Amino acid sequence: MTQNSQELHDLSLTELAAALRTRRVSSVEVATYFLQRAKAYAHLGAFLDVQPDVTLAQARAADARLTSGHSGPLEGVPLAHKDIFVTKDFVTTAGSKMLEGYRSPFDATVVARLAQAGAVTLGKLNCDEFAMGSANENSAYGPVKNPWDTTRTPGGSSGGSAAAVAARLAPAATGTDTGGSIRQPSSFCGVTGIKPTYGRASRYGMVAFASSLDQAGVLARSAQDCALLLSAMCGPDPERDSTSLDVPAEDFSLKLNDSLEGLRIGMPTEFFGIGVADDVRVAIDAALKHYEALGAKLVPISLPRTELSIPVYYIIAPAEASSNLSRFDGVKFGHRARDYTDLNDMYERTRAEGFGDEVKRRIMIGTYVLSHGYYDAYYLQAQKIRRMIADDFQQAFKQCDVIAGPVAPTVAWALGGHGNDPLADYLADIFTLPASLAGLPGMSVPVGFGACHMPVGLQLIGNHLTEARLLNVAHRYQQVTDWHTARPAV
Repeated sequence: MTQNSQELHDLSLTELAAALRTRRVSSVEVATYFLQRAKAYAHLGAFLDVQPDVTLAQARAADARLTSGHSGPLEGVPLAHKDIFVTKDFVTTAGSKMLEGYRSPFDATVVARLAQAGAVTLGKLNCDEFAMGSANENSAYGPVKNPWDTTRTPGGSSGGSAAAVAARLAPAATGTDTGGSIRQPSSFCGVTGIKPTYGRASRYGMVAFASSLDQAGVLARSAQDCALLLSAMCGPDPERDSTSLDVPAEDFSLKLNDSLEGLRIGMPTEFFGIGVADDVRVAIDAALKHYEALGAKLVPISLPRTELSIPVYYIIAPAEASSNLSRFDGVKFGHRARDYTDLNDMYERTRAEGFGDEVKRRIMIGTYVLSHGYYDAYYLQAQKIRRMIADDFQQAFKQCDVIAGPVAPTVAWALGGHGNDPLADYLADIFTLPASLAGLPGMSVPVGFGACHMPVGLQLIGNHLTEARLLNVAHRYQQVTDWHTARPAV
């Protein structure tokens, strides 16, 4: 019996997986349906590369495994990948002209593990160039539009992932989070997104921005969906990623229904002060009342160096970016300037043509803080304060089990709303940066709507390796609310 195709985009990833296992629908039918939706809503700018022949071939192979009874937990379920993960069957650009048309000879570990679990790839999703941005306006291929209001940003850098999931162009998507690039777009688009502990998911095959901060994660409808995806993609990868943690793979679904009775939720005073918009505060407060009704206790805490996270991040991340992006010089792969006089001229012209303004800005900042005479004054001092920020969290976790607060100070702003002021984008990351600097897991959970009926996300932060608890806390909230089921009229 075939599932009514009109209902497919309303099914969660978990529900789709169940429908495929019981053969109520075939993987080919599901893949075809979502490919058609991606084409119909191309004006959102979410997808950068779609290869229907590749997708349908994967779907046919999944159907064969489902028929034979040899299937994985995600067998036949379609996913889309942020264009920061290299893929051998799809173009990988990292949102940059520097990599226009590039095809990798291998898949990123995250992509490969999800495929091993049976997932079918729908395509590659738009992102800020080399994952540098908070609005998805830095992509060389045009901005992504928020499906709740196409005049507004979906957030960044995983804006294509968030918009695709929110608009039901894909049941779920991968993303990366360096300073909040999963959590903030999840909040702006009303979807659930999680960044695991640094090192939980392999970085092999992720186009690097800031190596000590970049971490793969997922965006989906619900915490239950995210748990299913994380279980498939996380785990050690010692032969290919020296930063991956030697921690066994885990089934993050096992504790989803645990009671929240007695759970201590820390509320940092710095996350609820001046600067948080009233509409965001109202939605967050209402969500916290639900948690109290579920048996949790709200505990006031302090993260005193929250404000310092912005200058610290915007010293360390550009410093690492200036090093990582030095490989893009036009010699071995990627864009090469057509006209040049000598090797140095080729380097200069290639990088001037291939990189966008924001990438150039961060390379310049990073080169400056690493240069002779400034390394000690800026970079080393930033690393010391980073350690202090991590220590602040450890002190806080002596008083609470999880930390909660807003993901961003406001709802999504208008495309171009920050004009030529990059500092405005940087300041919007104030609540997501601390957890990234400390390497902690964090997630965004839809908790309502603010001004102009734009989504608001609640940020949950846990101690190292407590993804299962975060997902449990989010899932129990989603069992008694329906904000995560709301979708834009697209």
